[in-house]
Amino acid sequence: LSELEALMERMKRLQEDKEDEEASQEEMATRFEKEKKESLLVISGGICAIPVPFSFDDEIVSTDVSRYIEDPGFGYKDFARRGEDHLPTFRAQDYTWENHGFSLVNRLYSDIGHLLDEKFRMVYNLTYNTMATHEDVDTTTLRRALFNYVHCMYGIRYDDYDYGEVNQLLERSLKVYIKTVTCYPERTTKRMYDSYWRQFKHSEKVHVNLLLMEARMQAELLYALRAITRHLT
Repeated sequence: LSELEALMERMKRLQEDKEDEEASQEEMATRFEKEKKESLLVISGGICAIPVPFSFDDEIVSTDVSRYIEDPGFGYKDFARRGEDHLPTFRAQDYTWENHGFSLVNRLYSDIGHLLDEKFRMVYNLTYNTMATHEDVDTTTLRRALFNYVHCMYGIRYDDYDYGEVNQLLERSLKVYIKTVTCYPERTTKRMYDSYWRQFKHSEKVHVNLLLMEARMQAELLYALRAITRHLT
């Protein structure tokens, strides 16, 4: 099978498996922890984290990028170190964008929550119902896997999502691309872009980039707004 046909076959099989039997909460929690730990090993060196100041001893920002930023020592650090048994987890049901973040950000800046929410929803739901040359395809499962994988890298877990889907739908080359674009966009290369979904249209792969960026923004907002909520209460 081609890469495209194999992906569509996995999507079909996932849907059939979901209809036959759903994974237990314990199984889904285990799969999340496995995916979270494995995400730290996708790229050698520092992996995704909450943005914090760090020294040039930890990371070197390329000169091509540093000319556009005021603080060249600002970048990403791991939210957890490799080898740790218990990585921190942000349980989404305890603080969600829909139920908590949206209302707080509107209090802090009138109507900005509506604009952000519209942007998140538009990018998440954007689809031509196509996959390369195939039409009338429901891409919901694939879009959800992309969005939730970014949140997984940030330690955010959705109790009602089976992270086994991420492992089945996103091959390693795509995970490398996701990690790079989300955490170190200045390191993204055309070779990385070309290495996944070779049969897909450029518009479809650009949509992947949009999904990744919106997922990252929402993850960062969740951490920041949760901290503000705790401070206010």
